Amino acid sequence: MADSDCVFCKILAGEVPADVVTSSETGVAFRDLNPQAPTHVLVIPRAHYENVAAMAADDPAGLAGVYKLAADVAEHEGLSSYRMVTNTGPDAGQSVFHLHVHVLGGRSLSWPPG
Repeated sequence: MADSDCVFCKILAGEVPADVVTSSETGVAFRDLNPQAPTHVLVIPRAHYENVAAMAADDPAGLAGVYKLAADVAEHEGLSSYRMVTNTGPDAGQSVFHLHVHVLGGRSLSWPPG
């Protein structure tokens, strides 16, 4: 399941380059092009889902795999404290409509974020 207009689907297909950190059967993790913290990695599922709600409804086990991969990224990057962020919808800041989890760390993160 892919969307030919989706930049993240194009990364998965090898049509757009990415600085891949790690991957699993469930997803791929790569560095964000516009990092908001010293460590800013995006974790995406291999299947195209518009957002976390869509994947939770259709493939909850796969969604768990995406979050497991995100936790693996934090460990791989040596983060003892980190934030995972998933935006759903344009008013929440989602700009690419393929589910992605931001893994942010390497500095103190304030709250609320925005």
